[in-house]
Amino acid sequence: MKNRRVYRLVLLAAAIFSLSLPVLADVSPGQQASDAVRVMGEIMATPDKSIPTDLLREARAVAVIPDVLKVGLIFGGRRGEGLISVKQADGSWSYPSYVVIAGGSFGLQIGVSKTDLVLVFRTQRGVDSLVSGKFTIGADASAAAGPVGRSAGAATDGGLNAEIYSYSRARGLFAGIALDGAVLKPDYAANAAIYGEGVTPRRIFEGGVGQVPAAVTEFRDRLKAY
Repeated sequence: MKNRRVYRLVLLAAAIFSLSLPVLADVSPGQQASDAVRVMGEIMATPDKSIPTDLLREARAVAVIPDVLKVGLIFGGRRGEGLISVKQADGSWSYPSYVVIAGGSFGLQIGVSKTDLVLVFRTQRGVDSLVSGKFTIGADASAAAGPVGRSAGAATDGGLNAEIYSYSRARGLFAGIALDGAVLKPDYAANAAIYGEGVTPRRIFEGGVGQVPAAVTEFRDRLKAY
């Protein structure tokens, strides 16, 4: 009886992962940038349900990661690729570096889903950790589900000390989300495809890059507009 149950779980897992294959298709770095611009635009289009503009104005960095794939069967995992721009000393936004987010979870979970993520960095510590290699949300930088609406004053007292505000959007719904344990790190392959071999996130953030595709430039310009 027990073996039959395990066998059914294995079959179900195989079915779930096979169904997820179409959404695991490679997306070019240029398309990732266009998707990130689209996601940010859709989120900010409804002021009463968007990321507060005063929060964006005070942010040290913003990452947008479209279509994060989450697959679960008891053990679960998520993975996605996106972009992050940092605030310069003069208040302008940098060209974005490409990033990868990945994490696992354990519990009663079955299925496949795709979610848009936005991370708003309120301090420099998380940005510095990312430049140095990678960091784990909740360990190297504290995180909390972010407020939505016209003002960041809607945040709960418990979230006011968080270094990162995290948001998710799935099936048209947009709200704060907890992401403790997820790892964020540079996507060196995507950076190389856009900026050239050997270009580091630090060099990108400091403006040491040449000609940049329009979609990547638009990501930076949209943040400035918001």
